[in-house]
Amino acid sequence: MPHLFSPLTLRGLTLRNRVTMAPMCMYSAADDGRATDWHLAHYLARAAGGSGLILTEATAVEARGRISAHDLGLWHDDQVEPLTRLVRAVQAEGAAIGVQLAHAGRKAWSAHRGHGPAVPVAPSPLPFDDGWAIPAEISPAEIDGIVEAWRLAALRAEAAGLDVIEIHGAHGYLNHQFLSPLSNTRADEYGGSLQNRSRFLLRVVEAVRGVWPEKKPLLVRVSATDWVAGGLKVTDVVAVARELKARGVDLVDCSAGGSVPDAPVPLGPGYQVPFAEQVRREAGIATAAVGLITTPELADEIVRNGRADLVALGRELLRHPYWPLEAARALGHDIDWPRQYRRARPG
Repeated sequence: MPHLFSPLTLRGLTLRNRVTMAPMCMYSAADDGRATDWHLAHYLARAAGGSGLILTEATAVEARGRISAHDLGLWHDDQVEPLTRLVRAVQAEGAAIGVQLAHAGRKAWSAHRGHGPAVPVAPSPLPFDDGWAIPAEISPAEIDGIVEAWRLAALRAEAAGLDVIEIHGAHGYLNHQFLSPLSNTRADEYGGSLQNRSRFLLRVVEAVRGVWPEKKPLLVRVSATDWVAGGLKVTDVVAVARELKARGVDLVDCSAGGSVPDAPVPLGPGYQVPFAEQVRREAGIATAAVGLITTPELADEIVRNGRADLVALGRELLRHPYWPLEAARALGHDIDWPRQYRRARPG
């Protein structure tokens, strides 16, 4: 059996393979953040296509924390039922499903060129780019409220029957804004040293893990580098990953960038895999690798050589929802097709 199609157990959840659908915003939620028929069709297709784990797009824990005006949300109980329908459909196809809980901070949709009714919030009053709104610096009391919003969203995720929670700590959004010295210039206990800058994320993790069932895995997505001098480095993220593991995080999803616009990113096949490999090795925690992984051979090599435990595909699964079915065949290991499609299975 190719390593890519071996099962992986995280706590009480066993994934049928190591192929994960990476979180990707669809900008298709109802105005109040509820899932729609679009989401049902979109995620169900990738579950039927053989992915082991489906991670939904960034799902806001506060209305003002949306990346776009049409992001999913879990800040209100009315958002649970439409998500429950989606969760049951994906699970019926044999895939596990997780939600990525997020807060955009200074990169919220209302900040972009000043559009929207809400004033964005951030660790420090630094706009993301020219033409973006200057965010309000979050007070310690407001920090408590936002941490509580994450906790309540986790309770709603459990009510919806989700298998996994991933906390979004990457791509220049709120958790990453606290972590990166490029966006955090605070002088209190949440700024300065790496220990202080990681305090907000660790509080979020503790709040979520405190209500998330013991048998269910908790993931955190990180940006392993800011790609610019003076920014976050992979050695910083290794240290943070050790703290995440100590607080009950089961896997670190290793992406990169997003803190500043126009960072010089050296794009290429598997260009972020070394980050997942280093975090896995030095922090002693399972990792996911993501970033221009498109071929079955590369995906299998990553798992086979212990560079990461999961391989997350983004755009490739947008192009090819049934990539896992074809990848298994290419690697000489046919996996079961949905019964409705078996007549199309190559002989």
